[in-house]
Amino acid sequence: MNVITSIGDLKLHIEHLKNTGKTIGFVPTMGFLHEGHLILTKEARDNNEIVVMSIFVNPLQFGPNEDFDRYPRNVERDTELARGAGVDILFIPEVADVYRGKQSVTMSVKERVDVLCGRKREGHFDGVVTVLTKLFHLVQPTRAYFGQKDAQQVAVVEGLVSDYFFPVEIVRIPTVREEDGLARSSRNVYLSPEERVEAPFLYQSLKEARKSIEGGERNPSVITGKISDDIQERTSGTIDYVEVHSYPELEALERLEGDIIIALAVQFQQARLIDNIIISVDSEEDSNV
Repeated sequence: MNVITSIGDLKLHIEHLKNTGKTIGFVPTMGFLHEGHLILTKEARDNNEIVVMSIFVNPLQFGPNEDFDRYPRNVERDTELARGAGVDILFIPEVADVYRGKQSVTMSVKERVDVLCGRKREGHFDGVVTVLTKLFHLVQPTRAYFGQKDAQQVAVVEGLVSDYFFPVEIVRIPTVREEDGLARSSRNVYLSPEERVEAPFLYQSLKEARKSIEGGERNPSVITGKISDDIQERTSGTIDYVEVHSYPELEALERLEGDIIIALAVQFQQARLIDNIIISVDSEEDSNV
């Protein structure tokens, strides 16, 4: 595995790979790797000749109340995990190299950001698309891999790629879960023993909502209301949001139809958990055929 810290060195490696015609799978991360990252890497490894992973804690993704300096970092551990997962090139640039002086062009996301987590994280996705634009140009991947747990980020990235004709395929990887259904997250360790018992009900409530839709329910407010009632009854967490939108457009729906996302966020004492499911809903005409 080549560990590269310089943009100039990365360009030389990528130019050589492109000249040989090899396919490149790309896994962008902010480091502190966990099993979810490794599953993305395995998918990239299985479907491409070369795997590139980046580790870059992007300052543009942090808001005023989010501490960039306190974000967990462990480059030595990440390097060993990346090597064990079969990464060919590990790119770990410095902030000063990625953002050289004052930026003459800035990027701003206008759609898909005023709902879900984006409602309270103004500017966060501007930072996401800015750094990914830079990384996509540098790595020139055939495919880039993202976890569906961060469904809003995936939707924003797909919009970026579509709007600006990036020659890269975005591959969605299903949410990685514990045996009891809880979405895996580094935040889970902050749950108390009692909260850890309650937390799997978040996913259970989403599955129950899917059953209601499969049974014919098409009213979004009925679905979100039932999920909210169930979470309040079965957990001690405080609901941040329960929302239903079209996906990946993340637009409001009067009736459930087409590809939709049901997403939630719940605040426990020391951990804020998010989860979602994406399903395809038949129209009334289709269901009556």
